[in-house]
Amino acid sequence: MSSSLAEGIAQTREPIRYPPQSAVVGWILFDWAAQPYFTLITTFIFAPYFATYVAPDPATGQSLWGFATAASGFVIALASPVLGAIADASGRRKPWIALFGGMLVIGSMLMWFGKPGEPHTILPLLIAYALATIGVEFATVFNNAMMPNLVPPEKIGRLSGTGWATGYVGGILSLILVLGFLAASPDTGKTLLGITPWFGLDPALHEGDRISGPLTGMWFVVFVLPMFLLTPDFPAKLAPRAAIREGLRELGKTLRDLPRRRSLAIFLLANMIYTDGLVSLFAFGGIYATGTFGWSTIQIGTFGVILAIAATIGAFTGGRLDDAFGSKRVITGSLLLLLVAIAGILLIDPSHVLLIEVTPPQPGAALFASPAERAYLLLGCLIGIAGGPLQAASRTLLIRIAPRDRIAQYFGLFALTGKVTSFIGPLLIASVTALASSQKAGMAVLVLFFVAGLALLTQVRRSAD
Repeated sequence: MSSSLAEGIAQTREPIRYPPQSAVVGWILFDWAAQPYFTLITTFIFAPYFATYVAPDPATGQSLWGFATAASGFVIALASPVLGAIADASGRRKPWIALFGGMLVIGSMLMWFGKPGEPHTILPLLIAYALATIGVEFATVFNNAMMPNLVPPEKIGRLSGTGWATGYVGGILSLILVLGFLAASPDTGKTLLGITPWFGLDPALHEGDRISGPLTGMWFVVFVLPMFLLTPDFPAKLAPRAAIREGLRELGKTLRDLPRRRSLAIFLLANMIYTDGLVSLFAFGGIYATGTFGWSTIQIGTFGVILAIAATIGAFTGGRLDDAFGSKRVITGSLLLLLVAIAGILLIDPSHVLLIEVTPPQPGAALFASPAERAYLLLGCLIGIAGGPLQAASRTLLIRIAPRDRIAQYFGLFALTGKVTSFIGPLLIASVTALASSQKAGMAVLVLFFVAGLALLTQVRRSAD
C-alpha cells in the first residue's frame, strides 16, 4: 500500500471535531431571536390588529395580508436556491444572516407607523411586512445550513427539536411581555395583568399592538448576538464574484442531479405542499379567530401564549421522537394531527361545536368561557403540538438525506419548496375569502394541502429516515 493511500485512509478515519457546547447554544438562540416575528407579527398581535383596525373590515384585511404574504413568498422561492448555492461556494454563512437579519429589523420597526383607521398606511405596512418576511426567511436558510457541523448525525433530531422549542419559549415570553405590560384593552385601559401600559402607550391608538414591530426588531438584535460571537462560521473559500459563478454552476448541477434522487425529490415536493398549508394556517389562525369570535388583542394574545406552550412541548418531544423513530414517522403523525385540528375548526362557530348547538359567547363573560371558544382553544393546542415537530423533523430529514457538501444549496431548495407555492395558500385563502365573503370558506382550502402532502410523503423511502 502506498504511503499516500495510507494517509488518505487515515484521514477518512479521523473523527470529526465538533465545536464546544457554547457554539450549539449560540446557534439555538437564533430561533429564540427570530421567533417573536412569527409570534407577534404574523400570528397573534400585528396581523389581527391590521385586519381588524387598519383594514376596512376583517375579511378585507385577511385578503390583503394574504396577498402580501404571497408576494414575499414568491421572492423567497425564486432567490433561496441561488443564495444557498452561492453560500456553499463562498463558505460563509454569517454575513448573509447579518444582511437579511437587517431587513427583518428594518421592516419590523416600520410597523409602528400603522395607525388605526388610516387607509394611507395600508400599502406601506404591507411593504414593510413583505421586507421583514423575506429577511427572516433568508436568514433562517443560512442558519439552518450551519447545523450539520455542530453535532453528530445521531443528535441532529434533538438539536432541531430543541431549537424549535427554544424559539417557541422566546415567542411565549415576548407575547407575555406585550400582553402583560404593553398592550391594553381600549375599553379598560389596562393590560392583561391589570396595569397601565408601560411607556405611556395609548390603548385608543393601539400603540400596544403597534409596539410589537419595534420590539421584534430589538429582540432579534439582542438575542442573535451569541450566534455571531460563539458559533463558528465556515471558512471563506472564494471571493464574492467567483463564489457567484461557482454557486450558479453548482446549483445547475444539483438541479440536474435531483431527478436521480427520487426520495429526496419527492420529499421536497411534499414539503412544498404541506409547508404551504402550515404557514397559511399560522398566518391566518389569529385573524380567523378574531373574525369568528371578535376576540380582542388580549384574548387572541392569551390564546397565543397557550398555543405556544403546546408547540414548545411538541417540538421538544418531537426532537426526541425524531432520533428514536425517524423523521418520516414524526412528519406523518404531525400531518394527521393537523388534519384533525383543521377539520374540527371548520365545524366551530360561536353557537356550534361539531354541528352541536351550544351557548354563544356572552358580553362581559370570563376569558374563553363559551364552549365554542374552549373547543377552538383545544384544537389550537393540537395545531401547536403538531406544528413544531413537523417543521423540526422536516429540516432534520433533509440533513439526513442531502449531500453534506451541498447542504446550503439543499436548504435553499428546501426554502424554495417551502416558498415556491407559498403564495398559493394565502392567495387561495384571500381569493376564496373575498369571493365568498366568508373567512371559513377561505380556511377550508387548507385541508387539501395537508392531504396532498401526506399522500406524497408515503412515497418517500423509509431508508431516508
